[in-house]
Amino acid sequence: MRTRLAILGSTGSIGRQTLDVVAAHPERFDVVALAAGSNIRVLQEQIDQFRPRLISVARPEDRPHVRAPSVLVGLEGLLAVATVPEVDIVVIATAGHSAIQPTLAAITAGKTIALANKEAIVCAGEIIVAEAQRRGVQIRPIDSEHSALWQCLSVPHRREEIERVVLTASGGPFREASLEQLRSVTAAEALAHPVWKMGSKITVDSATLMNKGLELIEAHWLFGLTLDQIDVVIHPQCVVHALVSFCDGSTVAQLASPDMRLPIQYALSYPERLHARVPRLDLAKLGELEFRPPDLERFPALQLAREAGQAGGTYPTVLSSADEVAVQAFLHGDIGFLDIPIVVRDVLERHQAPRGPLTLEQVFEADAWARAEARRRIASARVQR
Repeated sequence: MRTRLAILGSTGSIGRQTLDVVAAHPERFDVVALAAGSNIRVLQEQIDQFRPRLISVARPEDRPHVRAPSVLVGLEGLLAVATVPEVDIVVIATAGHSAIQPTLAAITAGKTIALANKEAIVCAGEIIVAEAQRRGVQIRPIDSEHSALWQCLSVPHRREEIERVVLTASGGPFREASLEQLRSVTAAEALAHPVWKMGSKITVDSATLMNKGLELIEAHWLFGLTLDQIDVVIHPQCVVHALVSFCDGSTVAQLASPDMRLPIQYALSYPERLHARVPRLDLAKLGELEFRPPDLERFPALQLAREAGQAGGTYPTVLSSADEVAVQAFLHGDIGFLDIPIVVRDVLERHQAPRGPLTLEQVFEADAWARAEARRRIASARVQR
């Protein structure tokens, strides 16, 4: 019997690669439902190829232009796609905070989650992970680093035997750039990632190392690790995706070619491994594998994320929301590259978190406040110029 899938964010980078995996293994997977944003042309191509029964689009005006058995709109559509009764795995590949409610809805419906969205866990990990544990729902990470950690931690162990884990980072396009050079970075340069092909937001986050900071917080929640147990190293070759060190001095690493179809496929086929048409590693040809610590002076976003994660509560939401606004301002030419972490830092310093257990209402309130505060900070900076 084929595994039945619902994919949220089907026209984005992860969504398209998920469908590449499905196309490579049509005997294993059946696409039941798709949710997409505004790329209706690509969505219709996906509908024609995979024949899903339910579709969701972001905007009401796009609904008449989609040919499918059933087409819903907005949050109602996202929630419907996330909870289709016959679906086995819900792939969360949408970007941003809009994934929080559909992820929780899918968990409540008892669906296995294949998670590519960082923000849902960064902002609401305390709520989402607890609900998944309460309902016995598995969250399978799609991020290459978290998939690697998941695979490394499959080695039989007790929790107290884990000493440290290491997430690797490519360092982005500016890993060799001086602080002075970073002052004049353009959006086009920031979007030219040397290894991965991703959406614009995550690509800029990779360049600032904010992406790795968000992954720190995500790993904390997904694997029950303290933030002090999680390190980051710069690894330009991008073939070692994560490492786990145990109390006896042993270290287990996961290596693979930098191709997102591998972690996607593993999340869909777990615990089985399927053949994948990706390049095999040739370590002799690679010759060297480099590792070095990140430079927190040039890339302060990583430390900001660690501090927000340690503060907990709504601070990670404020971090993520302010960063999203700052990245968009940079892409539009309103602020410089080095201004991105400055905006985020200023908003974090102005935040006062509510007391008590985290609630979804608090997450959404902090999200709205942080966005408004970041926009105010950016507008003020423009006036001062």
